[in-house]
Order: sequence, then C-alpha cells, then structure tokens
Amino acid sequence: MNYLSTRGDSTPRKFCDILLEGLAPDGGLYLPEHYPQIDRTTLDHWRHLYAQHGYATLAFEILSLYIDDIPAADLQRICEKTYTPEVFGTLEIVPLKKLGNGFYLEALSNGPTLAFKDMAMQLLGNLFEYELARRGEQLNILGATSGDTGSAAEYAMRGKQGIRVFMLSPHGRMSAFQQAQMFSLQDANIHNIAVEGVFDDCQDIVKAVSNDLAFKRQYKIGTVNSINWARLLAQVVYYFAGYFQATSHAPMLRAGASALPPEGAVPGLGRPGAGRNDEKVDFTVPSGNFGNVCAGHVARQMGLPINKLVVATNENDVLDEFFRTGVYRVRGSADTHETSSPSMDISKASNFERFVFDLLGRDGARTKALFHDALAKDGQFDLSGDPAFQQARQRFGFVSGKSTHGDRLATIRDVFQKHGVMIDTHTADGVKVAREHVQPSVPMIVLETALPIKFAATIREALGRDPDRPARFDGIEDLPRRVQVLPADADRVKALITQECE
Repeated sequence: MNYLSTRGDSTPRKFCDILLEGLAPDGGLYLPEHYPQIDRTTLDHWRHLYAQHGYATLAFEILSLYIDDIPAADLQRICEKTYTPEVFGTLEIVPLKKLGNGFYLEALSNGPTLAFKDMAMQLLGNLFEYELARRGEQLNILGATSGDTGSAAEYAMRGKQGIRVFMLSPHGRMSAFQQAQMFSLQDANIHNIAVEGVFDDCQDIVKAVSNDLAFKRQYKIGTVNSINWARLLAQVVYYFAGYFQATSHAPMLRAGASALPPEGAVPGLGRPGAGRNDEKVDFTVPSGNFGNVCAGHVARQMGLPINKLVVATNENDVLDEFFRTGVYRVRGSADTHETSSPSMDISKASNFERFVFDLLGRDGARTKALFHDALAKDGQFDLSGDPAFQQARQRFGFVSGKSTHGDRLATIRDVFQKHGVMIDTHTADGVKVAREHVQPSVPMIVLETALPIKFAATIREALGRDPDRPARFDGIEDLPRRVQVLPADADRVKALITQECE
C-alpha cells in the first residue's frame, strides 16, 4: 500500500515512511491510494475472529490491509502486545454499555489515561519503538493537545528508547486532572510546554515547525496528532468492534473468558458470535478536530455498514456549521470558547482536510486551494453551492449537531438517573446530539471518549457529587510538576527542541 498527500504530492511512500514523517512535504495529510474493500465474507470472518480471538487479532487483520512493509509476524506481535486486558481492563477492549433499546456507548476509555486516545497511542508507541530500532534512528515527537491526546501520547512514549516527546498544550485551559496527568510525569524523555494561547495556537506551531523541512529533517520531527495516519488507522478498528457487538444475536464466549460480562457491559453483547453483517448502524462521535470521526469515515468507505456518521460538537461548532451550511469557517483565538468539554475547544479542524479531499474526488490541487490559499486569505471556504457538498450526507452519511453547557449538564443528569451510568462531558455532547438523530430499528452507538474523573468540576455541578476515581490516580494533583510556559512562538519551541537535542 502506497500513500499520497491530500495536496497533490503523489510520490509513493510506504506506511513506515509516513509513520515517522507526519505531515507531507507539501503540507498535506497522508491517505492511502485507495481504501481496501471488504465484502460480506470478510465481515463474517472478522466477526468470528473477534469472538474467538479478541481485539488484537481483529486489529491485525485490519491493519494488515494498510501495512505491507512490516513483516506480518512482527505486526501481529505488536498488536498482541498493545491490546491486552491488562492494559484496557476487559477482554472486549471496547465493550458496549446499553442506554436503552438500540442505544449504546462504546467504552473507549479504559486505557492508562482514561481517554479514547489510548486506543491509538498505545499502538503508536509500540510501532514507533519497533521502527526506530529497525532503522537505528531517533525521533522527536512534537504534538499539540487540548487534553487527552497529550496524556495518552506521553503515557504511551514514556521511557521508550529513541523517542523524545515535546507536547504543547494551551496554558490553563485543560482540566485540573488533565494537567496533573501530563505535568506530573518526570520521565527524562517527556517535555511539557504550556503555550500562552488556545489549542489552535499550539496546532499552528506544530504545523509551522513541521513545514520547516530543514529543521524537521535535522531534528527528526514526527507527530502523534490525528494528522498522523497511523493513529487514525488504529481508530478504524474500534468501529468494526462496535459494529460486531451491536449486531450480535447469538453471543459466544471466547476461550478462557469469564462467564460474567465486564462491569457496565451489556449481557449478550461485547462477545459477538452470530450476527447479520447486512445490518446498518449509526455512530455518533464527539469531535473538535475530526480525527476520531474520520476513522469512521474510513471504515464506512471500506464497506462497514454504517448508515449515518453523526458529528457532535460543543459551542465551538465549526464542524457542525460546515455540515449544516457548507461553510467551513475557522475562528481565531479570541473567538474560541472555553467550555466544559475542553478537549473539543477547537475551531480549526486540521484533520478535516482528509474528508474534504475525498469529498472533492481526491482533487489535490483543489484541496490545497481551499486549505492553504482560501483559509490563509479569507479564513473560510464555502462549498454550499458545490454539488459535492450534497454528497456529504447522501454519499458519505454525515450529519451533525451541537451541545452547550446546559445541554451537557442535563444529559449527564438524565443518563445517571435513568441508567446509573456516569458519563463525561464530551460523551454527554455525543449522547445529546445522538438522541436527535436516532432512527427506529437502527442501532445508535455513541463513542465514549473519556471517564468522568477527568472533568470533576462539571460532574459535581451536574450531579452534586464527585466522580469515582481509579485508585492509581489518588493524589495526582499534588505531585510535583515538570512543565515550561512559553509564548505562542514557533521559534521559541524550536529553540527548546534544539537545546534538548544537543
């Protein structure tokens, strides 16, 4: 499988090349030359594999379609090392929780940092370590986070040979727990940088540094943000796992599995056996940067029977605005709202470029004209009059909605009172919007993005009590911190990288 840039560079590149590279040299994002197509027979086979052998085997099957420059036996070992019950808490890895007939949460937040980003980052850390050792090279990871990406990346990369992490976050804009998770790490290869600005300022710095090709090559700069294709590819797997669980009618226990479902999982789900692979499901995805929902887009393009992909935003509704109107309008720092679902406080969805590239028939020149030229000149582009825009819903299944602070408080209360399930603020945005798009007889799966402990202040406001806290995180806010505060200046970040590498 070869990969090309969304901005027209078609120089053939293999998976391991783009794994370490991040952005393409022309500033675009990488996508495979084509999406492998799966048929009913393959879906039947994968359903059986997931039931009998677990998530790691399913991941290997899907990843193998896109990765042909890592020996199959090595890739299988990497998947088996990554997706274990010891790391993710359950045999299913991503069990479903039932919130009414045909309405489910897919639990993606059972990993080391209690957020869905672990699903990709744990794999990415193992892939990086493998490939760097194979090449005898080192990598400096430069990333931007509004919360969960940073902690997931740092926990996945801490102590790994040949890897340094430089993680940018908006100063004072993450929850107290998120800051504590990241800044309390004392590993020598982890460098936290609090940028005086918003998330988009952090993301702009990452792009500016990555676009300095000489600096990028000299200091071996790579990324773990959703602009890295390997991370997005890892996320594709849990769409298939969620589908198999939601459409399973004759569940079967895997060898060695407990007779009892994991806490919060649906009896009869999460251990898929027989099912009909012609059934359609809907997915709702809370998203600010479009990476998580773009993975669903890829799964759908491969042939997974997804009916609708519902994009749920918070008050920073740049994605909702596009899917409603056809106008993609980025906001500046002053117009980016600070909300109670802070990981979605993003007004420049950098990963959105991948979908628009597909929407426009993979026209790299036109994609570049929109994301480079039009955004630089006007801060927006308008596809409302383009016939392609109608395909966003008709061909690609996208719809959207938004949630506010009041909405998420009400949703958190309602879900807890009716179902005894405590959800985080971002998942609440997803549930609120999903309820607006539910169709009879079509299962709706909402991706659960984090655990409530990461957003304790809002949980207390909604429920009048503290969220449960895993014992391993007791006292984390009181630990010593290792973080530097810098202005929103790419040159200052480059100077820090230079200092640490020399």
